[in-house]
Amino acid sequence: MLPARNRMRRSTDFDATVKHGTRAAQPDVVVHVRRAGDGDAARAPRVGLIVGKSVGSAVERHRVSRRLRHVARCVLGELHDSDQLVIRALPGSRTASSARLEQELRRGLRRALDVAGRDR
Repeated sequence: MLPARNRMRRSTDFDATVKHGTRAAQPDVVVHVRRAGDGDAARAPRVGLIVGKSVGSAVERHRVSRRLRHVARCVLGELHDSDQLVIRALPGSRTASSARLEQELRRGLRRALDVAGRDR
């Protein structure tokens, strides 16, 4: 489970991260990372999940969400305090193992952060 201070809750945060952040696609997940500007004073990195109906039934979506929250907790240390991360689950995530999801999340996050660092 993600700590409360690391959860993204507002739709405006999701929208801003997806629209203005850096995107990195993997086979089972798409990672969006937004580095906040100097004016944004966040106390901790925030993570949001998007698990659509294309992933499967409600039971399958909740299972994928739990696994993604667990692997997202493992990568919190790689984010700056003002970073926002949105993870979009793709239909293949339903059958992917937790280890594979973590590997894809780390790879996507690394690629997105590299691109975001070059943009600055």
